[in-house]
Amino acid sequence: MTRVFGKNATELDGIDVKILNCVNRDARITVTELASQVGLSKTPCHARLRRLEKEGYILGYRAILDPVKLGLDHIAFVEVKLSDTRAVALEKFNAEVRKLAQVEQCHMIAGGFDYLLKVRTTDITEYRILLGDVLSALPHVAHTSTYVAMEAVKDSAVLE
Repeated sequence: MTRVFGKNATELDGIDVKILNCVNRDARITVTELASQVGLSKTPCHARLRRLEKEGYILGYRAILDPVKLGLDHIAFVEVKLSDTRAVALEKFNAEVRKLAQVEQCHMIAGGFDYLLKVRTTDITEYRILLGDVLSALPHVAHTSTYVAMEAVKDSAVLE
């Protein structure tokens, strides 16, 4: 699937976009194969790839693990409402939530609650303990609401 990038990517030309799409699909692609796919010779392709890394378009490369095979197939989305939303309170909450391996994603939300967490655990029992002992005890947490995912219809972080 080809990704279309937003307005902040105005400094990218068509070749850059092709390179980003290729490495997004397969981070282990060789420079030779990448050059072939984007229509460049190896040296200029390698130079563009390094420039995209240096400029921060490519943040890094990693293995994508299968959470189901690892027994981490229970996903819950958690709305978190804080009792205090001043900068110091937000910083304390953010610092603590970053330490939790079970929290796969944390987003500050504009709406009826303050944060939306994606939490991955082995099962509902582990999640219940995490919620009661850890998430609810995070700094300034006033209220949480949990929504358990029944099926992942699309998860680009795992597979396309």
